Amino acid sequence: MKKLSILSVFMGLLFCGAASAADVTLYYSPYCPHCHHARDFFVNKMIYEYPNLRVVQINVMEEPNLPVFQEALRKCEYDSGGVPVIVVGDKCFQGYADFMDKELREAVEVDLSDADKKTAAENKKALEANPEEFRSKHANRQKAITEYNAAAEAAAEKIAAEKKSNESSSIYFYVLLIVLVAALGFVLVRKEKKK
Repeated sequence: MKKLSILSVFMGLLFCGAASAADVTLYYSPYCPHCHHARDFFVNKMIYEYPNLRVVQINVMEEPNLPVFQEALRKCEYDSGGVPVIVVGDKCFQGYADFMDKELREAVEVDLSDADKKTAAENKKALEANPEEFRSKHANRQKAITEYNAAAEAAAEKIAAEKKSNESSSIYFYVLLIVLVAALGFVLVRKEKKK
């Protein structure tokens, strides 16, 4: 049940305005050629053009990730489970082809300032002029891409819950120990007074 509430919070952040247009969620299958092209577009172009862009990739072939994908399909009002599904801010795209690049850029730019749009245009021009050099100068942008893994997240939550439980158990142990020592001290003092 706890997993579902955390999942709901995550999805709420993606779809209810907490996510900015500079947040992209890409639902993909490793076996889908269109997904590879979409991932390539974001990994090799978009993250370099838009310095504040963050991309979360979700592999829909991993069973623990399916509830997140199904929730995205419902929010986007898609009947088919075809991938890729790309969510940019509150805008959804299903499928990918090169002709979509402009529309995806426009979706990312929705909440950007004019200065940010200008920076993106300059970065795009520099990237097209010398891709290798531009990417090497901005290699840290690869950190903008994360792979969502529901199973790993659930395992981390379980470890954190166990740690918290262990900490609580430790606290109870020390409180009990203090009470026992105090009681022993009380009994020993009382015995001394009787003599």
